[in-house]
Parts: sequence; C-alpha cells; structure tokens
Amino acid sequence: MDSVVSDAAASFGVSPLAGPVTGPDEPLQPWQTDRTRAPIATKIVIAGGFGAGKTTLVGTVSEIEPLQTEALMTEASEETDDLTGTPEKITTTVAMDYGRLTLDDDLVLYLFGTPGQQRFWFMWDDLVRGAIGAVVLADTRRLKDSFPALDYFESCGLPYVVAVNHFDDSELFEPEDVREALTISPHIPVMIMDARRRISVIETLLALVGHALDETPE
Repeated sequence: MDSVVSDAAASFGVSPLAGPVTGPDEPLQPWQTDRTRAPIATKIVIAGGFGAGKTTLVGTVSEIEPLQTEALMTEASEETDDLTGTPEKITTTVAMDYGRLTLDDDLVLYLFGTPGQQRFWFMWDDLVRGAIGAVVLADTRRLKDSFPALDYFESCGLPYVVAVNHFDDSELFEPEDVREALTISPHIPVMIMDARRRISVIETLLALVGHALDETPE
C-alpha cells in the first residue's frame, strides 16, 4: 500500500505524509493539525467510452474545484467522434479530469478521469500508474464503447467495477443483463448509477475500494 500512496500523491505533487492541500476558504483537515493522522491517499481512475459521463462523475463528488480539460468539438473531429446517442455534446476531454474526495479522516480518494476517444488512449498508461483500481462507466445506448476500457484493465490486471450511468432517455437494465452483454466475470461488481447524484457516485467508489481490497494479495 505504501507504494500506491506514494505514486498517487506524486501524481499531483503532494507528500503522502502531508495530506492534500486545502484552498484558502476550505477548513483544515484533521491531518493538517495532527501529523499522526496522515490519510491514506488512494488514486482511482474513471474510464469508459466517449460521452459516458466521466467528467460529470468527477465534478459531482469532488470537494475541490475539479481540474477539467474540456475543449470545444470542431468539424475536424466529425469523422472520429461518434455522437450517436449524444447529439447535444459540444465539448470533450482532451487530457484528463481530476478531483478529490475525502471519505473519512484517514481515507482520501484522488479521481483521475481518462479521455474517451481512441486518439488519446496513449495517455492511459500514465494516468493509471499508481491507481488501486478503476471505474468503467458504461452507457447502455452504446455498450460496445465500453470494451476498450474493459480490455485494457483486464490486460494490465487492475481491479475495476462497471458502473452503468443511467441517462434519462436510456432504457434501464438490470446489472446481470449488463454483465451478460459485456461478458464480465461474476466476481466483478456491476452497478447502476447516476453520475449526477453524489450519493450514487460515492456508493460506486466505495464498491471499487472494497473490490480492490478483496483483489489485493494478502
């Protein structure tokens, strides 16, 4: 776990012993007044297909102003970015999303959202380094877009959960139906969630932390 803590903290220039830096208007955290209560820094990757809701998820739960690298989509991307199912989408992530969530006095989650388009996949190796696990967001209108992320985490052995982001105009399916459609192993959690609802996102992140702990060799 120590290496995971160090890698996650180093990803954004914070000492794992010092804890996250708060903004000028944020209250002091317990570890900033008592160094014996240094938190465990846990890095989590949010992945999935183009337009699945990764940026929304990070923004929904981040306790700091999330770092977003959203750029306006132009005509140059028309042949590479499939807007089927998301015709109103006008921006896209071109590097990463970043946010922070304190779950307890001794557990802080650092969320790194990956870009969804294939032309940005070369950045995934760097974003995943030091992470304990990943959330793969799936959109039932475009389930096939989930396969690249699933294949990636299966190949690198990183624990992951599948979170079906339920959109207002999408049909609601049972988790087992999604598991069968994506041929996901029985031991991998599959959840139905709403990336716009804070409690729904937190439940998903807790499921991932628990799954990652279960997958960690003793």
